[in-house]
Amino acid sequence: MIKKITVLAALFLTLCWTLQAQNVNKRMYVLYDAQGKEITYPQLVKELAKAEVVFLGEIHNCSVTHWLHLQLVQSLYGIHEKDLTIGAEMFEADNQLLVDEYLKSQINFERFEAETRLWPNYSTDYEPILYFAKEHHIPFVATNVPRRYANVVKEKGLEYLDSLSDEAKRYLPELPISFTFDSEKEGMFSMMRMMGGKETDTKQLAQAQAIKDATMAWFIAKTFRGHFIHLNGCLHSDMGGGILPYLEQYRPGTVTKTLCTVHQEDIDQLDEINLGRADFYICVPEDITRTY
Repeated sequence: MIKKITVLAALFLTLCWTLQAQNVNKRMYVLYDAQGKEITYPQLVKELAKAEVVFLGEIHNCSVTHWLHLQLVQSLYGIHEKDLTIGAEMFEADNQLLVDEYLKSQINFERFEAETRLWPNYSTDYEPILYFAKEHHIPFVATNVPRRYANVVKEKGLEYLDSLSDEAKRYLPELPISFTFDSEKEGMFSMMRMMGGKETDTKQLAQAQAIKDATMAWFIAKTFRGHFIHLNGCLHSDMGGGILPYLEQYRPGTVTKTLCTVHQEDIDQLDEINLGRADFYICVPEDITRTY
């Protein structure tokens, strides 16, 4: 009996060691270049440092992406220092004063949190980067259009922006906004319409996306002073679209690099379907912990 227990114990320990070894070898992320070649973190930083504007495209609830974006901000700050500016989709332009006052410690976090329209995952996903900016006196730009104006475009179209007051237009790019409806994206916006729970014009949904992209590009161009890191969902910078054409319009010739987050079942090779989306990739397992 004792011999059987000893053998079972040995088998159990062997199984534990095997599982432990497998877990040690399982990677949380892999970095790839545009051709799908695996690269190292120092290689990624070196390449991103060459750009004037770096777009850190994210999947909003990916915990690994947010951690890695913080590392990249810290690394690029180490290179650019006082020439660096950070901006983010997650903050709306009419909250810039609150952001500035918080960064200068003129208001405390409690007032900042109470009066700013923060995303639900702010404390886990974006607060560390804003706090890093605060500690190192890095300008932080609220680049996104106030959501009320994106909503009115969704309901009434881009033309309605002309009727807004001069005060409201302070938070918008110069009007009119250039816009061409891309029929290839019609399926995506139709899906967004269905998810919205009510009938909404597909073209106006695309226009609401466009006013976000244009506004983010406008404030990047307006506040640019050497090197700029911008946080945004992948949709806003993938495939050379979204913000990038507007940035070229507002600041021609800007040197950009895009980073895209992708989730895959197997991260040891970049799936062919993801090629062409960005200059660089963070490839993360599909079963990674989500922040919401």
